[in-house]
Amino acid sequence: MDNLFKIQDGNSIQHLFRKIMKKLAINILSLLVGIAVLSSCKEVERFKPNSDDSTPPGKVTLKTYKPLYGGARFYYTLPNDEDLMGVEAIYTNPKGKKFTFAASYFTDSLDVYGFPSTDEYSVQLFAVDRTGNRSEALDVKVNPLEPAFSRVANSLQVKPGFSSFFLDWENELMQNINVYVDFTFPQNGETRTLTSVFSSNLEKDRRFINDLFLNPSEKVDVKVRVEDTYGNITETIDKGQISLYEDNKIEKSAWVLPNPNDSIGGVPMVFGNGYEGRNRYVIDDIIDRGDNLNFMHTNSRGKTGKTADGNMPWNFIIDLGAHYELSRIITVQRHSGGLANINRGQYYRNENVGLYNMYIWDDATNSWEFVSQNKIIVPLGLSELEFVKKGEAGDMAYMYPDEPAYTKPTRWFRYEAVKSFNGNYTLDDANCLSEITLYGKKSN
Repeated sequence: MDNLFKIQDGNSIQHLFRKIMKKLAINILSLLVGIAVLSSCKEVERFKPNSDDSTPPGKVTLKTYKPLYGGARFYYTLPNDEDLMGVEAIYTNPKGKKFTFAASYFTDSLDVYGFPSTDEYSVQLFAVDRTGNRSEALDVKVNPLEPAFSRVANSLQVKPGFSSFFLDWENELMQNINVYVDFTFPQNGETRTLTSVFSSNLEKDRRFINDLFLNPSEKVDVKVRVEDTYGNITETIDKGQISLYEDNKIEKSAWVLPNPNDSIGGVPMVFGNGYEGRNRYVIDDIIDRGDNLNFMHTNSRGKTGKTADGNMPWNFIIDLGAHYELSRIITVQRHSGGLANINRGQYYRNENVGLYNMYIWDDATNSWEFVSQNKIIVPLGLSELEFVKKGEAGDMAYMYPDEPAYTKPTRWFRYEAVKSFNGNYTLDDANCLSEITLYGKKSN
C-alpha cells in the first residue's frame, strides 16, 4: 500500500493532477454533447410531420397592432402547443384576392401589407402546427397608414425637357412600384398615344420619355397611374399638357481639339492617345462596337497628362468652332465586347467613366464656369444583349438636370471625368470614352 501511494517528486504530482483534470473535462464535454443532442432531437421532433395529428393548435391571443404604411404589424401571444410551427395571417383585398403572410414561432410579431387605403380592413390570424392544422381564426380590424403607391403618386411631378419630358417621384418606403405613363401627342397630322412603364424601388427616381421631336406648339398630354405589388393601383391622374423645348444636334465638323497636355484656361487637355485610343475618335460620330477600337485611352495619365500624376480626374476639351447655347449631352462608353456585339463587354463598368462634370467657358469672366455633374446610373436586370443596345444608344443628360434650360453662349466645352463605375463610383480608374455628342442652338 505504501508503494502504491509513493510519490517520488513534485513533477509526478503535477502529472497525476493533469491526468485527472483531463479525464474530468472529457466527461463534462460528453455530458454537454449528450444534452445538446437530446435538445436537438426534441427540436427535430417539433418539425417532424405527424400525419395522424388532426388536432388544431390553440387560438392566437392579440396583444396589439401597429399601423404601417399600407400595412399593419401584429403583436401576439402564441398558444402553448408542443408542435406549434408559427402564425399565418390572411388578408382578402376589396377585389377578392387573398394574400397570406407567415412568421415562425420564434417571433412575436407579423407584418401584413397590401391595404389600398387608410380605411378599415379585416385580417385573420391563425396558429399553425407542423401538420398544417390551423387554429380558430382571430379576426382583427385595422386602420393602416397611407400606402406607398398612393404616396408615390402624390409626389410625382412631370417636367418638360429638350425633345423629351421626365418624371420625378419620391418613394421613401422604397417599396416596389410600377409607374404607368400614358402620353398623347400629334404626329404627321394624326394623334398618337403611347404608354411607358417604369418599375422602381428607389427612394428617389427620375425617368425620361425621350425622342419626341415636337415644336413647342405641339403639346403632349400626360396621364399617370401608380401600382404596387399587391395589385393596388391609383385612378388615372391627369398631369395636363406640356410643351417640350427644342434643340438640335450640334454639327461636329467644325469642332477642334487642343493637343494633349495643352492648357485652356489653366486646364490641360487629356492625353487620350494611349494604346489603340485616340482623342479624335471621341468626336467622329462613330461609336466603339468591339470590332473597331473607336475610343480614347488615357493610359492612366491623369490631371496633367503625366503617368505619375494619377489617373483621374482628366479633362476632354472641345472648341465648338462658334458660340452655342448648350442643352444636353449624350456620351457613349467603350464597349470592347467582342466582334459579334452581343456581349456586355465594358459597358457600365471597368475602364469607363461613371461620374463626370461639365463646364463652359465664360467670355465675360474669362474662366471656366461649372454647369452640372452627372452620374450615369448602372441599369439593373438587363440581359447581355440589352446592355449592348443601351450602351450603344448612349446616356443622355441635361446641362441643367432639374430645370432644363440652355447654357449661356459659349465656344468651349469641357468634360471632366471624375470617377469610374467601379467601387460604387469611388475609384479613379476610368481610362476610356468612345463618343461625345452635344445638343443646343447656335447663338445669334
